[in-house]
Amino acid sequence: MMRKKLLVVGNGMAGVRSVEEIIKNNSEAFDITIFGKESHVNYNRILLSTVLQGDTSIEDIIINDQNWYEKNNIELFTNETVVKIDKEKKMIITDQNRVVGYDKLILATGSRPFMLPIPGAKKEGVIPFRTIEDCQKMIEYSKRYKKAVVIGGGLLGLEAARGLLNLGMSVDVVHLAPFLMERQLDETASHLLQKELESQGMNFLLEKMTEEIIGDHRVRGLRFKDGTEIEAELVVMAVGVTPNIQLAKESGIETNRAIIVNDFLQTNIPDIYAVGECVEHRGMVYGLVKPLYEQGKVLAKSICHIETEGYKGSVLSTQLKISGVDLFSVGQLNEDDTSKTVKVYDELEGVYKKIIFKGNKMIGAVMFGDTSDGSRILDMIIKQKDVTDLENVQMFQPPNMTETQVQAMDSSSIICQCNSVSKGKIIEACQKNDITTIGEVKKCTKASGSCGSCKPLVQDLLNYIQSPEFDEVIEKIPFCGCTALSEDEVVHQIQVQNLVSIEEVVKALNWKTESGCSTCRPALNYYLAMIYPTYVKKQESLFFNENMNATLQNDGTFSVIPQMYGGVTDAKELRKIADVVEKYSIPSVTLTSGQRISLNGVKKEYLQGIWSDLGMRLCSRNEHTVQPVRTCMGENVCKCDKEEAIDLAIRIEQSMEFIQTPHRVNMSISGCIHDGAEATTKDVGIVRIDRGWEIYVGGNSGRNVKVGNLLCVTENDEEVIKLISAFIQYYRETANYLETTGEWLDRIGLIHVREVLFDEELCNVLLTRLEMETSTQRKSPALKMI
Repeated sequence: MMRKKLLVVGNGMAGVRSVEEIIKNNSEAFDITIFGKESHVNYNRILLSTVLQGDTSIEDIIINDQNWYEKNNIELFTNETVVKIDKEKKMIITDQNRVVGYDKLILATGSRPFMLPIPGAKKEGVIPFRTIEDCQKMIEYSKRYKKAVVIGGGLLGLEAARGLLNLGMSVDVVHLAPFLMERQLDETASHLLQKELESQGMNFLLEKMTEEIIGDHRVRGLRFKDGTEIEAELVVMAVGVTPNIQLAKESGIETNRAIIVNDFLQTNIPDIYAVGECVEHRGMVYGLVKPLYEQGKVLAKSICHIETEGYKGSVLSTQLKISGVDLFSVGQLNEDDTSKTVKVYDELEGVYKKIIFKGNKMIGAVMFGDTSDGSRILDMIIKQKDVTDLENVQMFQPPNMTETQVQAMDSSSIICQCNSVSKGKIIEACQKNDITTIGEVKKCTKASGSCGSCKPLVQDLLNYIQSPEFDEVIEKIPFCGCTALSEDEVVHQIQVQNLVSIEEVVKALNWKTESGCSTCRPALNYYLAMIYPTYVKKQESLFFNENMNATLQNDGTFSVIPQMYGGVTDAKELRKIADVVEKYSIPSVTLTSGQRISLNGVKKEYLQGIWSDLGMRLCSRNEHTVQPVRTCMGENVCKCDKEEAIDLAIRIEQSMEFIQTPHRVNMSISGCIHDGAEATTKDVGIVRIDRGWEIYVGGNSGRNVKVGNLLCVTENDEEVIKLISAFIQYYRETANYLETTGEWLDRIGLIHVREVLFDEELCNVLLTRLEMETSTQRKSPALKMI
């Protein structure tokens, strides 16, 4: 499949996160080029305040280093700005006169700091706080000057002020509103915050409008509208940002406050998308990282033709990243006639909590001094959970000193909202990879790697995991009653000790029974066959050879199932089957769920004659293998062409025949969307759509019906066979014996499987190993066993 050309304008957090998601969904879909105005690789702009405060180095906030771009074959141009988009020719032009064509274009131009249009704003010593360069300038200024003024009492301004204090400067914060952070806090919480920051050394000038920045060549002070003045050797403007939409406007892309997009992050121009702070969605412009990441996931699915409900907007939350201040807010901050509130205000302890309810649901919260319930409340608001009166009361009970917050959280609770990382996922990563530090958690799960507000909670969880109180270790389940070893330990010992038969395993691992049991023998057979491709599996219920087999039934007779690839047969084969049924007086003939004809009640002495008379390849229905592919044609609903689906079913069956799997794998192909439900409830389901094939995985059509997950959408038959083959092989190599594809996916995650399959190198390795297995099956000598 020809790769399309994807061009991304902007190397910031939103644009590059979108690229990460695209690579996860389909690493082969695009050749990717990124243009960045700054000279750096992708870094976490949100954590610049921690660099300024001295808690983090610039190297620590790098999200994707140069190796990441090279590994993913991404062409990166830094210090280069896209200045024109030619929509008709589908190309861009940069400020260095570089011309690059595209098939798909993503605008991730972000926002730019708003500089007050007042006299003196361009003097030396007046800077914004937006980039690494701004941060470095502030650090350099602090070495020569001691008096700083921050204009803006919002989140960014307060974080900048805290950093300047840490750099040894005295700081005045000038704010137009009557209280700080009026967009994120109510008045009570704001006054508590002001009191705390004043105790740290900040001075606040509220309800002050700056009229002029005074000085000659460089800044020496500010003059306000009321005629008063203050001294300043450094002025940091942190009064907000404006979406960077100039390129879009000049290119004829629809804009309002920002670039207008639909629920799939598409602009009004075909093949041009937009994401991040430059985007206006349903009238909202977001400046926080979590919404931008949520947009990136939807954009990636949309551009990779993966079904998605679209972006519906985000619940906003704020957590202040200033040392010594615990502050959290989310949703609606002030009560009205339609809402009710629950408040706690302990002035002595400096703790204030307010939760706003509408009916039985939370719609907003503000917390100061104790934000330990922040993650839980945010989760409740996002999921719109019903809240009982008991829970309302418990929300404000004094913390249980014998149980930490992370102990009380269940495993599905989200620790990192930006990256949707749960407590259970972090525990699993720590146990599997021997993780002990926040840096290792961030590298493995991305938790704490975005806004950083969950970092204390991640550290609490690490402390809990390493404490004597931790009792959430994954329970060790014995392989069977013959041994105390777990399944993973048995498999590991087979490989370490080079055990090549069931007898060797039983002896070397001190089995309690000499010959094993009905539980362990089939599992050992499977694992030995997986580890040693030439291993001859000891069949205990089958007649089997290269071309034919029969299944032993409880009454001592056998079932024989002629192979009909894709459920397709003809008159000649049907006559053969009918003649055999009549000649050997076969008592029962049935149709299987896999669209095959099963000859039942066959006597042992007739098997050779039946095989000879049929002269057809046969298949087994009891083995844990890839089962015959069921073709779902929708004959009674539509007249769509189904031949391509039938041909694909035949090819898949022939390539997967006799492949052993941890659990039987059922597959189905629907020839069109008019009858796709059958395919979506199989281990692997394929549905023909107008732009190619949808591939679903992990479904179950048994007693507990489960709809599978959409793995991807691909355009041609070859890609379908490649992805399904790699999926089956990865399942074979990493699933436990008797673990279904659905259980396996729940355990390791669909995103992880996509990362493996869409990595060209890993995918090819899986396909090579599967081909070795199928070659061994084709070359194996004829076997006859009862």
